[in-house]
Amino acid sequence: MFNKWGSAAYRFRKIIPLAILAIILGLYGIFGVKLDDRLSQEGWDDPGSSSTQAARIEQEVFGRDASGDVILLFDDIGRKDEIQAYLNQLKSDHPDQIKQIVSYFDNQQEIMRNGDTAFAAVSLQGDGEQTLKDFREIKPDLQFEGMEVAGATAVADALDEGMAGDIHRAEIYALPAVGLLLLLVFGSIVAALMPLIVGVLSILGSIGVLAVIAGFTQVNVFALSVVTLLGLGLAIDYGLFMVSRFREELARGQEVPDAVRTTTATAGKTVVFSAAMVAVALSGLFVFPQAFLKSVAYGAISAVGLAALLSITLLPAIFGLLGKRIDLGTVRKTRPEARRIRDTWWYRLPAWSMRHAKAVTFVIVIGLLALTAPLFGIKFGGINETYLPPNNQVRETQERFDETFPTLRTDPIKLVVRGADNAELVEIYQQANEVPGLTDRFKASQATKDGVTVLSAGISNREDNAAVVKQLRDIDVPEGVEVYIGGTPAMEVESIEALFQRLPLMALYIVAATFILMALVFGSFILPAKAVIMTILGMGATLGILTAMFVGGVGADLFNFSPGPLMSPVLVLIMAIVYGLSTDYEVFLVSRMVEARDNGASTDEAINYGTARTGGIITAAALIMIVVCGAFGFSEIVMMKYIAFGMIAALLFDATIIRMMLVPAVMHLLREDNWWAPRWVKKASAALGHNQVRVAQPGRSGRPATGNNELVPFNELVNRLQRED
Repeated sequence: MFNKWGSAAYRFRKIIPLAILAIILGLYGIFGVKLDDRLSQEGWDDPGSSSTQAARIEQEVFGRDASGDVILLFDDIGRKDEIQAYLNQLKSDHPDQIKQIVSYFDNQQEIMRNGDTAFAAVSLQGDGEQTLKDFREIKPDLQFEGMEVAGATAVADALDEGMAGDIHRAEIYALPAVGLLLLLVFGSIVAALMPLIVGVLSILGSIGVLAVIAGFTQVNVFALSVVTLLGLGLAIDYGLFMVSRFREELARGQEVPDAVRTTTATAGKTVVFSAAMVAVALSGLFVFPQAFLKSVAYGAISAVGLAALLSITLLPAIFGLLGKRIDLGTVRKTRPEARRIRDTWWYRLPAWSMRHAKAVTFVIVIGLLALTAPLFGIKFGGINETYLPPNNQVRETQERFDETFPTLRTDPIKLVVRGADNAELVEIYQQANEVPGLTDRFKASQATKDGVTVLSAGISNREDNAAVVKQLRDIDVPEGVEVYIGGTPAMEVESIEALFQRLPLMALYIVAATFILMALVFGSFILPAKAVIMTILGMGATLGILTAMFVGGVGADLFNFSPGPLMSPVLVLIMAIVYGLSTDYEVFLVSRMVEARDNGASTDEAINYGTARTGGIITAAALIMIVVCGAFGFSEIVMMKYIAFGMIAALLFDATIIRMMLVPAVMHLLREDNWWAPRWVKKASAALGHNQVRVAQPGRSGRPATGNNELVPFNELVNRLQRED
């Protein structure tokens, strides 16, 4: 199948690039440019939870609670008249954005003052996404000497700006750095440009696809950062593998049409199945109810799928057009056969690991388990101002407001009571106020309307959210009365509960699906099982390191973040990403071993050959992905740092101790069992077409004869590859 695909790509090599370019630029030009207006700040909650129902009832009866939208903090109340004039002017200048302004300077309520500090609460007109747009309209006018800005919408805006900075940083710093790395790897400007072309086009296409999806369902703004990170990194990786294999086939003596076909049938097939592994891992996010996770899955899967599609369509067509001119613009001579395989680091380290297989396996497994240990101290929370850098002005102001006015928090816990008479309401009120951990007694936000009353109170410490919610659930509710626990703290608790209820289902689905895919690719049941176990070991170590950093505080000062509870949706997301990346590299490595095995190699020969032939290129791919992740590691947003550092840690594990040492050692211990599978799996795998290395047969002139290819026995192939110039 992939042989035919490669032949078709060569045959239509002039049409394919133009058609793809037109489609992607059209997709981006028509839809992609509208993405910013369609992205959402919402989607963190479980739509079926009590907190979501509480918010819906409150909004239907009383309208949206806008009291905590924007907080203006003033430290010089002696300038009362000036401040009042400024607030009046602000309201009159923005009647379409500001619903009302309630301030100490209006009503002299002592609850809105603490010493020389007082505040004004600005309620915005819009609902949902319009709230943030309203804030951005008034933001330029939020300028007054001695005034500081906080509030839920101000925090959301700061988070959004931080994510926009991530994209800009990737464009400005990551792409040029990746270009230099590719130039070092290939030594040719033209060859280095090929993966970059795939990367840029896949991002543009993914943005267009995401904009289309956002027209039908909620897409969280965070999805764009993840799409850029994954799409750019994997697209360049896939392009790197394709270009490397094409140049290898040319160096082996194949004519251009044969080299294009072989590249597509080998590296191309591996790219498709690797992308399928990543997509399957990301599709596991669909089992969760949060729209945030679903939107990230939509975007990331489209980015990965488009990167693979471009790699097996656009690149083979360009290869056909360029031929040996792919090495134009050479800045460094690269001679693939200048050294024998046995003299490379990529051959000697796996060989050493196999000689000490039992010791290597024991030490590495124990080491990975030890790195997993901090994971047992993980804590979960929700998104708030602590996800901003410690020196961010909005965060500092919000924390000062919470400290100065602890009973007026902008993220209270709420009880939405429906159908209670006065006596029943008093009973619920008294029980609720017995719960410890509150900043003050519950108070009614507004007078009872349509049989609905909303009681609210602050929670002193966010780490007590779960305990407070649990005790509120134990309130003895009178028969016929409905009580819904709402507010941000309840939403966070219920989101965590929903995630952990679905996590086993996600794990089972991902493991089963990737196992089946790898069994088809490798023609083995043992190799997929080994891959899954090693992926879980590596993922555990990665999550342990992340917990030590972002919960324990290791490196917090160096990387400018505050340790604290992690958002559970982000943990689930990083698990899906790390699992996908780990199986991605596993497929590239083991596919080359299977290729050698299919050509008659023994198990140890196949291990050495596969590792040696992929060693340099997988290391380069990992370095490129690390550079891309590094750009996001300097994000102002903690959850983006979490994903970036998680990917970096996973890549370092996969590219070094797991791929170079643990995989060879374990496979050596398994010996011939590596290749076992039921007969039906072997048949299904054969139907897909295993990779086959074909070398052009030399003609009388000593040059390769066009189209006269034969399957060369493995030993002879190795001898040719080891032959020095």
